[in-house]
Amino acid sequence: MDPLLSGSDYNQLRAFLAVGETLSFSRAAERLGVSPSALSQLVRGFEERVGVRLLNRTTRSVALTDAGENLLRRVQPAVSELGDAIGQVRQYRERPSGTVRVHSFRAAAELYIEPMLADFARDFPDVVLDITLDDAVVDLVAGGFDAAIRIGEVIDRDMVAVRLGPDLRQIAVASPDYLDRHGRPAHPRDLVDHRCIRWRWPGHVMPYAWEFFGNGSWFEVAVDGPLIFNDKDVALRATLRGIGIGFCVEDAVAGPIAAGKLVPLLEDWSAAFPGRFLCYPRQRQMAPALRAFIDAVRTAASMADGKADAGLVQDDGRRP
Repeated sequence: MDPLLSGSDYNQLRAFLAVGETLSFSRAAERLGVSPSALSQLVRGFEERVGVRLLNRTTRSVALTDAGENLLRRVQPAVSELGDAIGQVRQYRERPSGTVRVHSFRAAAELYIEPMLADFARDFPDVVLDITLDDAVVDLVAGGFDAAIRIGEVIDRDMVAVRLGPDLRQIAVASPDYLDRHGRPAHPRDLVDHRCIRWRWPGHVMPYAWEFFGNGSWFEVAVDGPLIFNDKDVALRATLRGIGIGFCVEDAVAGPIAAGKLVPLLEDWSAAFPGRFLCYPRQRQMAPALRAFIDAVRTAASMADGKADAGLVQDDGRRP
């Protein structure tokens, strides 16, 4: 191969890298914005150019050959460095542009994303925010996301985490009508004798086990009840209707408690845990569009929580 790559050579190399990194023609094609058939032709042309088979293909899978694995290992750092260099040059552009893909827990988006959308769209007309609202815990890199907003205990250790608000606390709550009919639990273990409104993490088979803190450690209670939801807002509405005891983040039920519609329970066993954070993969050179989004969310957070600066911190994903 010539020492200097032509434009077509570089396109073929990018195609091989995308397939080698994802081991999937469909995912690689989506990453590059081309059709799977066009991607297959690029990779085949690249193999012919180097004169060596780089990928083993079947109808169901793709795997690197020894030659392909060696080439991928040697070329990845160089292409990454090239991308960083180009990204650094683009920093000189006055107006951020491009797409920022964001994954956010629903409650966090309501607090920190929705309030900044109008101003952000006005100030950065060339930036597209592609926002997925979902309470699932996804792999940001594998999912192609640039940033996420989630609670501290489910943030990967290698992520940069920006605190957006204070620690949170989950509490058990029930309507006065429910307590009149069924009585009030005195200890978390008493919940097994009550009708509880349960919630399931997206992607999980079993409902979430309620967590309490006592004697210096966290413990779980596997509650039972007539309803299981994957949406916390619907679960809260069922609790307000007196169907059972709910388990909610405290700030989500502050209004109903103040209005006398819900009664807090078992508060002595409810401790704080790391709150909501904006997180993103560690990177040497950040795209201007992503930086603009991060700054806008931090401003929204400082206004929501009455703080001058949300602060930059690392979180190890564990409860205190």
